[in-house]
Amino acid sequence: MTGAGYWVDLYQARQRLGGGFLLTRRFVLTALHCLRGLAVEECVDIRLADGHSVGGRVCRQDKEADLALVEIAADHHVDLPIPAADVAQDGDRWRGPYRPATDEVHLSGRIDRTAPHLCAGGATIEALQLTADQQLGDYSGYSGGPVEGVPPGDDRQPAVVGILIEQTPDRSDGSRATNVLIAATLGEAMRRFDHLDVAHLVDVLRPAGARAAAGGPRPPRFSGTEALLRQLDDWAERRILDPAQLAELKFLAVQKLIDKELGGGGA
Repeated sequence: MTGAGYWVDLYQARQRLGGGFLLTRRFVLTALHCLRGLAVEECVDIRLADGHSVGGRVCRQDKEADLALVEIAADHHVDLPIPAADVAQDGDRWRGPYRPATDEVHLSGRIDRTAPHLCAGGATIEALQLTADQQLGDYSGYSGGPVEGVPPGDDRQPAVVGILIEQTPDRSDGSRATNVLIAATLGEAMRRFDHLDVAHLVDVLRPAGARAAAGGPRPPRFSGTEALLRQLDDWAERRILDPAQLAELKFLAVQKLIDKELGGGGA
């Protein structure tokens, strides 16, 4: 269930950069242009919806797709709810729980379609074309915020389906934007950042000889963890797990294995 309070504001030196949201308890997803040119490893302040701030660093950027990950510092623990995630359905309603300031409106509207979109950075991504109910003429400041799908009826809770990255300019007046917005799907973001698919970290623990032997047998002690990762993928395909839950569980599974193999303890 999507709970209030998982979106964030990003700051550096008390200057607001833009919005984002907690994809897991360790990573914030945002639009790259919200970081205003910050490089990988630069530090940012993450202001949570409950008013607390935690430290973080820019850890991954995809300039072609205008997406970025910010990693929360290890000495901070975030207890705020992590959103449920889902696949958008054409024709459903959507809403934007994040707004750049308390005197700004919340966005809402209709999901027109899911289709390939050519970003200004050059990547063709899986994107949502959204019509906004609010005719603002300028939607800057909302980028990086989550898009929640609102399915009809009361049987399904709203869930995050994408991240806002672009506004579509008015073809007759380039100084204004139409009420058509573009969001990268959550699935697109999950595919672009290996931090959100941690199966590759198992290789870190394999002896060099085993890694070099292409197609060779894997050490038996990793079989249980790899079976778990495959099971998690299967559950995700069957939509038992949503993408955000999948990333969190994979990270925890491999983190526990790393701690155990490197002498950090743990059962």
